[in-house]
Amino acid sequence: MSGWLAKLSKCKWGFTVSGLALFGFLLIFGLLSWNKLSNYRIILEETAEIFTVNPGDPVSTISNNLAAEGKISHPYLMSIYARLRGFEKSIQEGEYLLETEITLAELVEKMVDGDKFQQRITFLEGWSLSQVLAELRSKSSITQEIDNSDPTHIAQLLGLNVSNAEGMFFPDTYFFTRNTSDIEILKRANAKLNEVLESLWRVKGDGLPFSDPYEALILASIIEKESGLNTERSEISGVFLRRLALGMRLQSDPTVIYGMGSKYKGNITKQDLAEVTTYNTYRINGLPPTPISLAGKSSISASLNPASSNFLYFVSRGDGSHYFSETLSEHNAAVNKYQRNPKSQ
Repeated sequence: MSGWLAKLSKCKWGFTVSGLALFGFLLIFGLLSWNKLSNYRIILEETAEIFTVNPGDPVSTISNNLAAEGKISHPYLMSIYARLRGFEKSIQEGEYLLETEITLAELVEKMVDGDKFQQRITFLEGWSLSQVLAELRSKSSITQEIDNSDPTHIAQLLGLNVSNAEGMFFPDTYFFTRNTSDIEILKRANAKLNEVLESLWRVKGDGLPFSDPYEALILASIIEKESGLNTERSEISGVFLRRLALGMRLQSDPTVIYGMGSKYKGNITKQDLAEVTTYNTYRINGLPPTPISLAGKSSISASLNPASSNFLYFVSRGDGSHYFSETLSEHNAAVNKYQRNPKSQ
């Protein structure tokens, strides 16, 4: 090789032309491999699946678990990608939703951002506290911290501004991530109730007998149990509020049932109606001491905005609706028609 060709084959860093070619090849190969790794798609058997990262899992364990579940073809794939990005210590524990076409890079970013799968729990209108607690305990993904179902204990545990937790949660659907505590969910449900109650209290009707929003909530809980029809709730509210104004007892069957507790087996007897409990509104004057159920927004609004009429009584027609009466004689006739002789309708 001539002298000038030999010099040309050298650069000032000492690399040969063949060395430069090799470096370029490795660079291109690396870029192509990185692109392939970044765009590697997670393998799913269904359109969407949940993958769990346990507390304290290193990236190698997470990568191995993905491979063991058949979601990546080799156990080292995620480890390599996360370490090259410097994410190996940034991945957060929790449940993650793996959607169709999700890539390895997108999954790692989800885990780093803590974009966890949101589970849901629903509390229904008319539920008692015991039903709320049963629903919380049915979710294995919720951390159970409440070990005493007593309403006064729960009120203290949550720091409520009342002494009894019955009816103090808004019926709604709440989203949460795995390992959220039952206490945290109940605090959110109570905060939502307070927000709704305070908002409706600001636009309440005139001349109401309530000294505070809690009393309105108590009546709303009774309205909630009396009827599932939005069109009737204000009318029922009007009946109860007129009875209170006249010094009449509410005589609401749901309050009797609540006061009976576990003794209620599906029917109310004359003996049940005669038994004195703090919730039996056939035997006590005014409102019971606490709500008897979760009250929805419609029932709370009805308690604060009663319909204007002269009705003092109502009876179920047996089809979900009620017949309203102004006089006792009319009410008794309606009871005979709809309750005692329903076939005569």
